[in-house]
Amino acid sequence: MRKHLGILLAALALGLGPLAAMARPADGQNHTLIEPAQTTDDPARIEVVEFFSYACPHCNALNPLIHEWAGKLPPDIVFKRVPVNFNPFYELMARLFYTLETTGDLARLDAALFSAIHEKGQRLVDEKSITAWAVAQGIDARGFTEAWNSFGVNAKTKRAEQMAHGHRIQSVPAIAVDGRYLVNGKGLQDLLARTDEVIEMRREERNAARRK
Repeated sequence: MRKHLGILLAALALGLGPLAAMARPADGQNHTLIEPAQTTDDPARIEVVEFFSYACPHCNALNPLIHEWAGKLPPDIVFKRVPVNFNPFYELMARLFYTLETTGDLARLDAALFSAIHEKGQRLVDEKSITAWAVAQGIDARGFTEAWNSFGVNAKTKRAEQMAHGHRIQSVPAIAVDGRYLVNGKGLQDLLARTDEVIEMRREERNAARRK
C-alpha cells in the first residue's frame, strides 16, 4: 500500500509520468499513420480525439487553447477527449474524468481540476482525497462515490486505456484524426494548426472515396 501511494505521490510531484511529454516532434510531415486504423463512433463525421491527462503540465497549458479551437469546428467534425492511463496517478485522473462526466460536473470543474493540480498543488492521490476535493466543489459525496465505483465509469476507464493503446499513444497531449492519423506538432499552437491540416486532408480523402 505504501509503495503504491509512493508511486502516486511521485507522479503528482512530477506532474507527469515517464511517458508523458509533448506530442511527438514533426518528422517532415504533419502526421504519423496509425496502423491498423481504428474504428470511430460516428462514421458519418470526422472524429478528432485529444488524448490527455489532468496530471500532464502540457495538457494543462493546451486545455484552454483546445477548448477554444474545438468550439469553432464545423459540423462534419466530432471532437472528444480521452484520458490516458500511463501510471496509477494517471489512471485515477482518468476515472475522475469519467466520474465528473457521470455526475454532470465535468464542464464546470474541468479547468478547476487542472488548476487544483498544477497551480494549487493539491494532492489528489486516492479516492479519499479526490472525494474530499469533489465535495468541496459542491458535489454530493454519496452520488460521487456511487459514480466513482459504477460499472459505467469502470467500463469507460477501461475503454480509454484500449483506445490509447490502439492509437499507439506514447505521450500526451496527442491528437488523433479519424482513427487514422496522429498529428505531429512542435508546440501547442503548431499542434492545433497541423490538426487543421490533417482534418482537411482526411476530408478530401473521404470526398474522393465518395466520388468513386
